[in-house]
Amino acid sequence: MRQKLSNHINSKLPFLKDKKLLIAISGGIDSVVLTHLLATLNFNISLAHCNFKLRNLESDLDEEFVKNLAKKLQIDCLCISFETEKIAQQNKESTQIAARNLRYNWFKELSKKHNFDYVLTAHHADDNLETFLINLTRGSGLDGFTGIPEINNSIVRPFLQFSRDEILNFATSNNISWREDKSNASTKYVRNKIRHQVLPVLKEINPNILATFSKTVANLQESKEIIKDRIEIVSKDVIQYLDDKNSFKINIDKIQQLKNPKAYLYQLLENYNFTEFNDVHNLLKAQSGKQVFSKTHVLLKDREFLILSERDFSTLQQKTFKIDEKDTEILEPIHLTLEHLAEKSTKNKNTIYVSKKHLQFPLVVRKWQNGDYFYPAGMQGKKKLSKYFKDEKMSLLEKNNTWLLCNGSDEIIWIIGKRQDNRFLTFSNDASLIKISLL
Repeated sequence: MRQKLSNHINSKLPFLKDKKLLIAISGGIDSVVLTHLLATLNFNISLAHCNFKLRNLESDLDEEFVKNLAKKLQIDCLCISFETEKIAQQNKESTQIAARNLRYNWFKELSKKHNFDYVLTAHHADDNLETFLINLTRGSGLDGFTGIPEINNSIVRPFLQFSRDEILNFATSNNISWREDKSNASTKYVRNKIRHQVLPVLKEINPNILATFSKTVANLQESKEIIKDRIEIVSKDVIQYLDDKNSFKINIDKIQQLKNPKAYLYQLLENYNFTEFNDVHNLLKAQSGKQVFSKTHVLLKDREFLILSERDFSTLQQKTFKIDEKDTEILEPIHLTLEHLAEKSTKNKNTIYVSKKHLQFPLVVRKWQNGDYFYPAGMQGKKKLSKYFKDEKMSLLEKNNTWLLCNGSDEIIWIIGKRQDNRFLTFSNDASLIKISLL
């Protein structure tokens, strides 16, 4: 097994050589064997152990075992403890999800602090098949059926070619000890139920199931690359990125001309945490203004487009920002500069000129509210902002991202970056001008 691992690294993972590696170790057989093998192959390794405090004394004994192993092998060991159940309750998530997030977030911190190049985990071929079957029972797209990635940014899994039996045989034949998590024998969790009740049946039907599955995954990964190439081509035609680089809009007419719009929408939006793709697909024919939310993003139907943007969990919608008379610049919530001039210079949509005598400080920057109105420059009379937005065909996203500059009395001076109020226009005989610019 040692030689097989060495050959695999030389062939598929040569970048691990001469790098500073961090092994995620639980004390269980998989991560312990990985540690022994890489130590004997003279890789530059350190250990990272999470004590999730889920099994009382047993968790503490796992940590003690890992520390003793590191001491025996003369390698560095980093340990941390988490009140996992408490954190899971606070975040309203399962204990398993909380533990996973805590674990990988800590690995990121360690990598940054100690300059580790890669984090290695001991996932193996049986884990890969179990994950496939779990995704199969829950329903999944192609990504859920292409297996655990061997390389995922700085996370590397060099054991994916080995079976659980190979690891066990190596450990027992080399008198390697490890810690056994008794909860692994319970069928309370879905993964354990598949491990103990489903996989034995599959291996009885096909003793070479792991090798067969490996070929299937390879075929699916090749298919995924073809889909990826196709999506890149389609994206250039149907997607238009907005000024906000985290937002884009999808041309509804063009997406509907494709043979399977729902499948294309899934591929285009798969990284934005949407789960109800029937709702996403229904947006194509929904009324303008309809929205679908994921935990991180919102997809808005706006006339002939679907507009994707990040969800705003801040309180900016209700918050106001003041500009005092002495201020020459503000950086929040947007970047504005104020400059005193004797006469006008260049004017564009991101610059206005106002007479100081018309201003009541502090000025206020805020979002629009129902009932707001202004006197559009170049027009007679006043106009509600809601009507202005509609006439300008602004989407809900654009309206929500619009800021107003207001006088001390709350009169609108400027729909920032769009239109100035007629009451605050300046003329040639104004003695004291203030140039206000959006940067």
